[in-house]
Amino acid sequence: MTSSSTAVASFGYHEVTDNPAAAGFQRPGALPYKHRRDAFARDLEAIAAGPCPPERVTELDLTRPGRHVLLTFDDGGKSAVSIADMLAARGWKGHFFIVTSLVGTRTFLTAGEIRYLRQCGHEVGSHSNTHPDIFREVAFDRMIEEWRMSRDRLAQLLGEPCVTASVPGGDSSPLVFQSAAAAGLSYLFTSEPVLKPERVGACWILGRFMPKAWTPAARIGELAAFRGWRSALLVRRLKGAARRAFPQLYRQYVLRTTRPEVLR
Repeated sequence: MTSSSTAVASFGYHEVTDNPAAAGFQRPGALPYKHRRDAFARDLEAIAAGPCPPERVTELDLTRPGRHVLLTFDDGGKSAVSIADMLAARGWKGHFFIVTSLVGTRTFLTAGEIRYLRQCGHEVGSHSNTHPDIFREVAFDRMIEEWRMSRDRLAQLLGEPCVTASVPGGDSSPLVFQSAAAAGLSYLFTSEPVLKPERVGACWILGRFMPKAWTPAARIGELAAFRGWRSALLVRRLKGAARRAFPQLYRQYVLRTTRPEVLR
């Protein structure tokens, strides 16, 4: 059971690169989440000025009172190696979530690079096998299969169990949480900006704030100091309500922004 005074401020980044065409997904929807290196460095400075250095979720006791900051990086694009080195220079650890069907493709990590992340002490987890873009609309059995295929591939690659994951596309639901628990995952990160972890079965569900390329470093610093999360959640919920009110329009938007190989 979570303590009422447990707060986890998690940030969900994607690529950090000055050349967007060299790392990660090559589609319009990915571009807002590709940070320039200097902008990301400013974010790290803002986090460093806060009360809590970033930790690894697997080293926390979420049943006890406390405040924690976590850094996560979705997709497993090529820039993860340089991100890992930037964190290591500060003595920080991050969480890198991999789309396992893309391992070894042009703009994504190789198996050797994923092993390097783990050897540096970072957490490596699943971002599903194929990255369904509206994950909550996938059949429950397929959700479990996505988690299990990705988890098993990473376990084989790293020689240890894979216990962490993040929801691809950011579209969550109670069924998504149940699928992660059913697949044997211990920690699942969402795209909902909430501080309080919850438990579904044996799986901890943790929220995240998802910075965009234009999010000011001052905003990151505010959130890393555990301020401003209610307003972030309100904005997220308003967007979620619009998506659910107009599901067909949202599906068309996702289809248009996830067409591959348009960023050159």
